[in-house]
Amino acid sequence: MMEIYKENITNDFQQFFEEDYNVIIYAGEEPNVKELHAHSIILRCRSQYFRTAFSSNWAEKKDGMYILKKPNITGNIFQIILSYIYSGTINFSQIEQTKYLELLKAADELGFDKIIENLQLYLINHQQDYLKSDPIGILQIVFLFEQLILLKEFCLKLICQETKILFEGENFLTVPAHTLE
Repeated sequence: MMEIYKENITNDFQQFFEEDYNVIIYAGEEPNVKELHAHSIILRCRSQYFRTAFSSNWAEKKDGMYILKKPNITGNIFQIILSYIYSGTINFSQIEQTKYLELLKAADELGFDKIIENLQLYLINHQQDYLKSDPIGILQIVFLFEQLILLKEFCLKLICQETKILFEGENFLTVPAHTLE
């Protein structure tokens, strides 16, 4: 009989996350830069982005440590992604609504397709009020990223059914023409 102990492995990785490291990540812009620590082998195992970063001369190396600077991803968002890398889980309901789009952008850049897929489903199934609150901002994001197909289709369907949420939006006049076509 084969036993599966995924929970033990997840807990071990979560604990490992807190210990010894060889990667320092500076996430966010001044004055809100957050220093985060990780293990290059774990990052490489979980993401093509990090495999590329650590296999080329792209990542800076100083005193045996890899140094990554990611000013375009906030420290809090990078912390969520690191937690996902080590534990395999994200509780979307514990993330501030205003951070969902940031997380989608960061997951896209770092190549975490499962985060993108599952967050889209979460937003569609549990956060429709949020999606209605800024339809123009959300539309502009979903048209930038090809992977946001589910969210794009949902938003377009929602806007077709409830056109007033688009026209009553503060930024309606700033929507690029190609978005409305």
